[in-house]
Amino acid sequence: MPRILLSGASGLIGTALLPVLTSAGYEVVRLVRKDAALERQVPWDPGQSLPPESVSGFDAVVHLAGESIVGRWTAAKKQRIVQSRVPPTQRLAQALASAPQKPRVLITASAVGYYGNRGDELLREESASGSGFLADVCRRWEAAAQPAADAGIRTAQVRFGLVLSSAGGALAKMLLPFRLGMGGRVGNGRQWWSWIHIEDVAGAILHVLKADLSGPVNVVGPNPSTNAEFTKALGAALARPAIFPMPAFAARLVFGEMGDELLLASQCVEPARLNASGYRFRFSELKPALADLCGGK
Repeated sequence: MPRILLSGASGLIGTALLPVLTSAGYEVVRLVRKDAALERQVPWDPGQSLPPESVSGFDAVVHLAGESIVGRWTAAKKQRIVQSRVPPTQRLAQALASAPQKPRVLITASAVGYYGNRGDELLREESASGSGFLADVCRRWEAAAQPAADAGIRTAQVRFGLVLSSAGGALAKMLLPFRLGMGGRVGNGRQWWSWIHIEDVAGAILHVLKADLSGPVNVVGPNPSTNAEFTKALGAALARPAIFPMPAFAARLVFGEMGDELLLASQCVEPARLNASGYRFRFSELKPALADLCGGK
């Protein structure tokens, strides 16, 4: 049975991925930020170097851990976002590179924030990085895995789009105001939101594990929507109107820099490498995805 070391197993994506990996025949060992009290756990302190022996003997490693980017981006919050991603990823990659038995593959998380605010430009994996805090974080985050690649480990960076799940993340936070009939577009609504259903996130990671993919992989659905289309579809899925727009100035006032880079930024991202390698999306259209997550048919 192939063995996988998984960090961030208790997060939104890790929780969805764990049963998918188990069902696919993998033995999953968790990399946990505490003393390992249970079997199939490896302890680590993200602020310290990892002993190479502790991460030796795994067939693959999936690294998802990191501070949530949701919340007002104070200087302290931004520091936590960076420090929870860049140094721990580098330390893990260095430990794997020195492990007596190296894994065949390392998958590390990233985000479509890598591209910055790009308007209507169609973005593929080879597209240049953009500007802004998130773009800078993603560049450094992805580069931190280089020691593993240099050691001959197949290394892939999965760039997540807007992950749709009723269990957490952005959609879960949107459900209450929309159910109360107080939802609506953000800004002018023309910005592109590259979304993906949580089941396809887990499916795409499993696909990257099995396929011969390395480097950046856009983990987004094949049909991005504008914010106006998204909010209209969410209102319809909940049988509620979506007639209360949030002006751009209000988004900036309430959310600060996060409002600009998460809510108002436009990223029309194509899952080019998933498509080319034969991944079959369970949810390729927005309306069925939202109906599934909101309890509709």
